[in-house]
Amino acid sequence: MLKIKKDDEIVVIAGRDKGRRGDVLRVTKDGRLLVAGINMVKKSKRANPNEGERGGIVDQEAPIQISNVAIWNHEEQKADRVSFETKDGDKIRVFRSNRKAIED
Repeated sequence: MLKIKKDDEIVVIAGRDKGRRGDVLRVTKDGRLLVAGINMVKKSKRANPNEGERGGIVDQEAPIQISNVAIWNHEEQKADRVSFETKDGDKIRVFRSNRKAIED
């Protein structure tokens, strides 16, 4: 079970986007995340007239290391770490600061 999943709200704790928050769009197997509005890069895109796409320079999200982000705790209004507990035989994610379950 992963500590950070798709649709979790995270905050960047290291790098050029430090302090910014966003929702996780995708989690890759090699420990990187694609986060909405975070780690934006410029990419050259080739035009495709058959599909009506214009070419040029576009902004898009680049993956960020999972070690550079922390999950956002809405109750505490701060970044928090995640641990696991068993409840009724199910493994659930909980915040470390207040031991409350993270809604999935």
